[in-house]
Amino acid sequence: MPDQPSPSPNHHYHFVTGRLAESALRSILRQQSEKYHFGYSIDVMPITVAALMTPRWIRRHLEVPDAATHIVLPGYCDTGTEELAESVGIPILIGPKDCRALPEWFGGKSEPVDLDQHDIEIVAELNHAPRFSIDEIISAARQLKADGADIIDFGCDPSRRCTGIADYIAALVDQGMAVSVDTFDPWEAEQATLHGAGLVLSVNSQNRQYAKDWGAEVVAIPDAPGDDQSFHETIDFLQRKNVPHRLDPILEPIGTGFVGSLMRYSQTRSQYPDHKMLMGIGNLTELTDVDSAGVNMILMAICQELKINSVLTTQVINWSRSSVRECDLARRLTFHSIKHGIPPKRLSNQLVLLRDAKLLPYPKETFETLANSLKDNNYRIFAQDGEIHLLSSGTHLHDDDPFRLFDRLMQLKVSSNVDAGHAFYLGYEMAKAGIALQLGKQYEQDQALNWGYLTVAEDHHRIKRTSRHRKHNSES
Repeated sequence: MPDQPSPSPNHHYHFVTGRLAESALRSILRQQSEKYHFGYSIDVMPITVAALMTPRWIRRHLEVPDAATHIVLPGYCDTGTEELAESVGIPILIGPKDCRALPEWFGGKSEPVDLDQHDIEIVAELNHAPRFSIDEIISAARQLKADGADIIDFGCDPSRRCTGIADYIAALVDQGMAVSVDTFDPWEAEQATLHGAGLVLSVNSQNRQYAKDWGAEVVAIPDAPGDDQSFHETIDFLQRKNVPHRLDPILEPIGTGFVGSLMRYSQTRSQYPDHKMLMGIGNLTELTDVDSAGVNMILMAICQELKINSVLTTQVINWSRSSVRECDLARRLTFHSIKHGIPPKRLSNQLVLLRDAKLLPYPKETFETLANSLKDNNYRIFAQDGEIHLLSSGTHLHDDDPFRLFDRLMQLKVSSNVDAGHAFYLGYEMAKAGIALQLGKQYEQDQALNWGYLTVAEDHHRIKRTSRHRKHNSES
């Protein structure tokens, strides 16, 4: 983790960097030193990529001015600094990996946001569960639980009775899972609760008379969305029979009364301020042509404000295939937001999937300066201002089309240093750069695009090349 500086006028920070970041670093430090009134100097190491530096290698090339009070190393040098610190005799700070993050680094950060707390329970439904084997159900339930589900909902098939429901429920309970059953069939509900299901979804006038014999909590719903009379009658019946219950007025999809159904949740909370409530949110996420993360976030915020302490979700259709994980992240954000009375902004980027929260462009003059200073033919790729930039020694090509860019490269240096493997690498990286430009994401060569909680880290293919490549870079 980067260290946290406390800049003051009597501090002089000596920054260690590679040639790639020199121009941007000078521009950034000029602004930050004017803001915080500290002194600084820059030590440009004889290497292009700062990520290749090690503290031991830095020690051989470091030239520290007498005025320096601190040495700042790039974030890649976060281990093995003890020997270097002992030799220079002044404190060493580990900065961010990217110099463009220095303004935030200098400005200071608050204590890490605690997003461990939440009070909304996630009930994750396994749809048409009887169509799968017990082993398949257990495997799917384990994944849902790992993603954040608190209760595994065994969704029965309305078209036929599940005669083996007892075995399914017992198998899930044996795995230590809290289980609910989604059925209107009194027999299925009875068998499920006898074998460990603690919640039944759902009851109305059709089956509520059986609920008193199940010994389980139930979800009360109206006979039809908006039928307040049947809803109140079911609630009154359950209260008289001392059946524990939570209330679900039923969320309707867009186009069939969505806003009106939201209002009924608010009205139900006002009418029954002390009752537990549940919202079945799949009616929106599954029936709307939109990626589910933002929808889940808004629905969880509504539930948090109305004190609806449980949601029923599913993840059948592809665009909502990760709804349980999204709900888990969203319930933490909304809990923190409402508890502290702040918007859920700058708390976590885990649900910022399509675009990045912030772009960090290089100063425009950086590319020409870098092209003129590079001594090797290894390619550096950047994406900003609507174009992909390709740089190496004396070369700066840029275009908004990676195919045209590659054609221009081949015309300049036909097969001189681009073999099949290198061409594949350049194509892969420029494809990522093109996606970044299209969506408004930050592109960094050899790093995965940031897809929030869906990000899969990549190896630094260019950085982790042969030892001969390392030597060439460090000596050029």
